[in-house]
Amino acid sequence: MTIVFIGDIHQMWDKVERGLSRLDTLPKAAVILGDVQCDRPLDVVAAPLLSRGIAVHWIFGNHDNDGGPGMWHFLTGADHNPITAERSLHARITVVEDVRIAGLGGTFRPRIWEPPALPRLHGRAELPEDVRQMGRGWRPEHIDALVHSLGTTAIWPEDYDYLAGQQADILVTHEAPSSHPAGSASLDALARAMGVRLIVHGHHHVNYLATAEDGLQALGVAAAWGATETGAVLWEGEAPRHLTASPTGWRR
Repeated sequence: MTIVFIGDIHQMWDKVERGLSRLDTLPKAAVILGDVQCDRPLDVVAAPLLSRGIAVHWIFGNHDNDGGPGMWHFLTGADHNPITAERSLHARITVVEDVRIAGLGGTFRPRIWEPPALPRLHGRAELPEDVRQMGRGWRPEHIDALVHSLGTTAIWPEDYDYLAGQQADILVTHEAPSSHPAGSASLDALARAMGVRLIVHGHHHVNYLATAEDGLQALGVAAAWGATETGAVLWEGEAPRHLTASPTGWRR
């Protein structure tokens, strides 16, 4: 038990602290699956992990910009976070405790890309003009706010395509693969292109471990819960949401 995967924290660090305090053996690293909603720098709020010598790695979720650019900067800004900023897993491959982990933060947004439809936009550089065309007559600050919101928390095809050319052992995402009834098969395809054995996701606040017919596994981790890659629960967080039957092609 060297890596703990932590579902959407949503500022519930008390549940993380309580869970860690009850462990006989601490993990060496933590992977946060998005939706932290930082009201202070991540280096500060992640004290329950960092103070115990646990390395903190993370991706962002769709709610990490709810508080505007300030909230986003508290999560991502290197000036605020000299410890954790460099441990973002998004759109890169990072070796964590001898495991190659790839990260893809955010969720699919129709204005950019909502599979199975083809992408409307491929890269972030296209977004400002697209928003200006959508909001003719809008004030510049309104355009800038929407560009920031969409540009930060969306899944971008340019990031997806980059990862598809890489190799990893585990893919962590905020959005769910098709193992969840509301998930996307495009993430299954990405995992298979990368040769990963396991997808770990948050977003839906559910706990489950599912296996596809070809052996690919998917692990959902509920809000502020801590789990290992095998699905073993290290601590409980918020009450999980209801989970319906497994989609076709997956067994739990």
